[in-house]
Amino acid sequence: MSDCTRSIKKAMSLVLGLLLAGCAQGLAQSSEGKTWFLGFGAPDYMEVWIETADIVDVRERVFRRAGAGIASVRRPHDNQGTPVGWPDSPGSGAGRDVIGADLPRLIYVRWQSLAEPQTYEAYIVISESAREIMRKPEKAFCRADGKWITDYRNDIGIGLAPGGIAKVWLGGPCLKAVEIARVEGTINPKGPYEGKSGGKHRPLSEASKAYIDKFGIPYGSW
Repeated sequence: MSDCTRSIKKAMSLVLGLLLAGCAQGLAQSSEGKTWFLGFGAPDYMEVWIETADIVDVRERVFRRAGAGIASVRRPHDNQGTPVGWPDSPGSGAGRDVIGADLPRLIYVRWQSLAEPQTYEAYIVISESAREIMRKPEKAFCRADGKWITDYRNDIGIGLAPGGIAKVWLGGPCLKAVEIARVEGTINPKGPYEGKSGGKHRPLSEASKAYIDKFGIPYGSW
């Protein structure tokens, strides 16, 4: 075999190795990039309006307004709700899938607490241990259809409460939610809508207003 032939074969082997390495890396990245859900909820009657939820993923890409709008909240009639504390396994709340993002590193939320009213913001750091939970498949029994499936905790639910409290859970359709963080946000000095509404917050519903007027806000229970 000539030196020229050996050189050509060595070069082809090197190119093939680089291609295979690139394919393997692409597969690893695609397995990391599963779609995940971001949702928001609030205690009974403690209505919340999310102005924006911005995401920074593990590749340092920023996704503006990945979440916005009304948070999931119950308003039972006749003041029969229980806003004190959080449920053992809360749902993911109202939200949407975060399309195109890798797993989150940081979530910034700015919201109006309509019960007070006040405008808060919070920076929620998602730890590597939390991302490991999101990556890990688990066997789960779904009562809805009576079947065992492989499920992931790739739903991030954030509970927002008066006083600027933000509590974070990871859950899945058939898996119990687990708490991963609790953050105390700060008052946004610009006020609602970044100062563009003349200090006016969104209105509180009649059911929530009636409850708060009678029982007040259970600060310290969240």
